[in-house]
Amino acid sequence: MNKNQFGFTPQKGTIDEAMVIKAVVKEGLAAGEVIALVCLEVQGAFDATWWSGILKELRACGCPKYLYELTKCYFNQRTATLSTNSLRLENEISRGPGFWNLQYNSLLNLKFMARRKVVAFADYLIMVTRCEWVRAVENYVNAELSKITLWSKKSKTKFNEKKFKIMLVSRRKRRETGILEFTEIINR
Repeated sequence: MNKNQFGFTPQKGTIDEAMVIKAVVKEGLAAGEVIALVCLEVQGAFDATWWSGILKELRACGCPKYLYELTKCYFNQRTATLSTNSLRLENEISRGPGFWNLQYNSLLNLKFMARRKVVAFADYLIMVTRCEWVRAVENYVNAELSKITLWSKKSKTKFNEKKFKIMLVSRRKRRETGILEFTEIINR
């Protein structure tokens, strides 16, 4: 598992994640850089884990064959049933809770550019980007968000647009012209 996943992992928690983010921000401020913190939350993460994606990740991480087959069997022909006095509905399901860290692991393993730190806790992701200028931060963040968007489409995962947050951190007085505008590309 990726070392930047702090949720549902032994000996790690939100304080550990916050300390990693703090260290990256502190280093950037000491270097006189502009830092952008981007926070994304997965919409319905634990109920929407795509099982085919989980199986793909198990293969990619070299899971032993017997565990892969056991998981595949667990996912095979799962149904949800609703019964009332006069009605019985049954539907095959291909998503559900569990295995979340494995699915998120593939996101954390994307090839992000230098001066970027991406960490996750449970169903949210924080990306810290450091650059010399506001426009450079904006360009790099948008490039990285494009990668994340592509991942979300491939893994059939959606981010909650209402909880999308960006914060700019700098010790500089406003010397640059223009307004920082980030491209809205999440969940397109």
